[in-house]
Amino acid sequence: MFRPSTRRRLLRDAVVTGFALPVVLRTTTLAFAQVKSDDAQIVPTEKLMAEGPLPDMWIGSKDAPVTIIEYASMTCPHCAAFHAETWPTLKSKYIDTGKVRFVLREFPLDPLATAGFMLARCAGPDKRNAMTDLLFDQQKNWAFVDKPVDALAATVKQAGISQAQFESCLKDQKLYDQVNQTRDKASTDLKIDATPTFFINGRKYAGELSVAQIDKDIDEATKK
Repeated sequence: MFRPSTRRRLLRDAVVTGFALPVVLRTTTLAFAQVKSDDAQIVPTEKLMAEGPLPDMWIGSKDAPVTIIEYASMTCPHCAAFHAETWPTLKSKYIDTGKVRFVLREFPLDPLATAGFMLARCAGPDKRNAMTDLLFDQQKNWAFVDKPVDALAATVKQAGISQAQFESCLKDQKLYDQVNQTRDKASTDLKIDATPTFFINGRKYAGELSVAQIDKDIDEATKK
């Protein structure tokens, strides 16, 4: 779980690096979801698909019979576990075969997660999803370390983000606002309060989903 001390280190490191990060201006009391499933809530399609502060970066066929939306935080361990353990099968078995259309939406639980999402957007539409994959894959190397700002800069450098681009991106107040507005809209409109949270054809599931659970949920969704 994200620790207050990490937030303090983020502020300290921002000062040390010599530039102001808008991501350090806000805190949050949201929590990580425990591993569980809650499919009791169904959200109407028009509400779930309403235009948000940021454009969705969909992958998969637009004609896929199943739509999956994930709300995640870049610093959420359960989110990283899902992307390490379940995501490869979901992509190869369902997305690449045209059965599922998928989108990851920003739901940062802390300023560092906001920074990660901002950098992913700054990478450009063609690289945004690859950047979130990279940050989830290497989460332990940047999210929970003594100098998270330096570690985050080193991580995104692997994707071609220079130090100048890193600093410029994190000073983008408009983008910072859009990322947090995406979270706030989901919290208000969809009653999301933890990550990861999924919607599978409008049905809400809270918590990290296993491959077996994904198989079951997609099978049920395609039978309706």
